[in-house]
Amino acid sequence: MAATISRPAAADVRRQDRWWLYPANVVAWLTIFGVYSLWTIVFFHSDQFHQYLSPFYSPQVALGRTPVSPALFIFYIPLGFRATCYYYRKAYYRSFFQDPPACGIREPGELAAVSPTGRGAHYRGETRLPFILNNLHRFFMYFAVGFLVVLWIDAYQAFSYQGHWGIGLGSGIMLVNVIFLTGYTFGCHSLRHLVGGGKDCFSCILGGRQRYQAWRGISWLNARHANFAWISLFSLIITDLYIRLLSYGVIHDPHLGF
Repeated sequence: MAATISRPAAADVRRQDRWWLYPANVVAWLTIFGVYSLWTIVFFHSDQFHQYLSPFYSPQVALGRTPVSPALFIFYIPLGFRATCYYYRKAYYRSFFQDPPACGIREPGELAAVSPTGRGAHYRGETRLPFILNNLHRFFMYFAVGFLVVLWIDAYQAFSYQGHWGIGLGSGIMLVNVIFLTGYTFGCHSLRHLVGGGKDCFSCILGGRQRYQAWRGISWLNARHANFAWISLFSLIITDLYIRLLSYGVIHDPHLGF
């Protein structure tokens, strides 16, 4: 009699943990930030209280009286930098498009010829509009570094109080915000590659020691890129909201002048 070979039942590889918490949080917080930013730059022409200037309106664009907010002429640069960021791309691909929603989780409709995310015979990745614009990330990074210089100047000017040096809660909030933004910007993958990419021997090139030290510093920030991405997002909202409440007289700024 021939021996009967029993086949083991297919293992259930479905994840049992709460893997959906990450994409759900990403969708919620990015939506909140998007709605708040749109509300800020569309319905208000300025957000300034004495020496405090909201990062949403910096640098100030002098266009005279315009029917739209001046922030509309500059917001696309920081927005473009974040929207094309390697970390945010991973975050919104997995969360908004479920591509994939998480490791070990099957994409919705992936067995169909074409899934909701474009999988299948017609999948083109980031080679067609609108996702081909993600290839502009390095160029947005150049402008973002320029924005940082302006925001550092704003933070410096925030420590002016009636013509003298002063320290206020607002100046501290603006300083912390620009520090987080600096950590996020200088942890950029494109900047890391620009400084250290394509070089197998730092000691063989001009200024190699300095480039190596810069690459190490950027690598340290890059390893924490996701943390700075989220913290700087919240610090932007907090800074703008604090200055807006001051300008409306809802709260007062604790200040110490010298």
